Amino acid sequence: MTFLSRFSRRSQMTAVIVLLAAVCLAGWTGCHSTPVTGRRQLLVVPEKQEVAMGVDAYGEILAKEKLSTNQQYIDMVNRVGKRIAAVADRPDYDWEFKVIASEQQNAFALPGGKVAIHEGILPICQNEAGLAVVMSHEIAHALARHGGERMSHAALQTGIQKGVQFATRQRSESEQKVILSAYGVASQYGVMLPYSRKQESEADHIGLLMMAKAGYEPEEAPRFWERFAGAKGGDSPAEFLSTHPADQRRADDLRALLPKAMEEYSKAGTRHGIGEYLAR
Repeated sequence: MTFLSRFSRRSQMTAVIVLLAAVCLAGWTGCHSTPVTGRRQLLVVPEKQEVAMGVDAYGEILAKEKLSTNQQYIDMVNRVGKRIAAVADRPDYDWEFKVIASEQQNAFALPGGKVAIHEGILPICQNEAGLAVVMSHEIAHALARHGGERMSHAALQTGIQKGVQFATRQRSESEQKVILSAYGVASQYGVMLPYSRKQESEADHIGLLMMAKAGYEPEEAPRFWERFAGAKGGDSPAEFLSTHPADQRRADDLRALLPKAMEEYSKAGTRHGIGEYLAR
């Protein structure tokens, strides 16, 4: 008697499907890796669908939010965003940059090059280079498909069959909520799921090199995170209680990456340094 013959025909079919799914997942893991760091990823949602979901969700947000009328903010976000987009190696993205009239100290980027900055974080940025730290970090999350990675792990946890159904169904409002949650957009748009420490550190790494290639002074990156820590007034939890690295920890990690970033900065076609300062 074979091992499978001990089970019912339905159980045998289930076992075969799970086995085949495991093989497929192993293949997917080997075929995808993050830019710059080369970390291997599990990605089961097609990137084309991920981008379509991101574009739809971005439109939904902009329809509900009040956009900024501060022309200096708008001009700076567009200027910095276009320079980062030029070195992001995604000419297929339809890049778009918006400023949301909100005191939240927040920003996000969705697949397809859809980026938004809340007014509340701009005073902490202080200048173009500080803004480049924030924008390149958020764009790095999208380029590295960190949200898609989280969706894939969630699909794996809820079952292979549901994961396949999710990956192939038509776009809907519920899908928009999924992409917003996966990319860590503020809780009023969906359930906020913080990125893992690994993904946050990876976005810091990729973002630092991107801002350097775009011609912004890399040394502003650790300075930004120190300002951000000061602005929170010590209210953040200890690092071991959080999925995010502590602000001082990420500032220290970024300083360790500065030699490589300075190499990229030295090769930039135009070096903007700190750039324009925001009016106080």
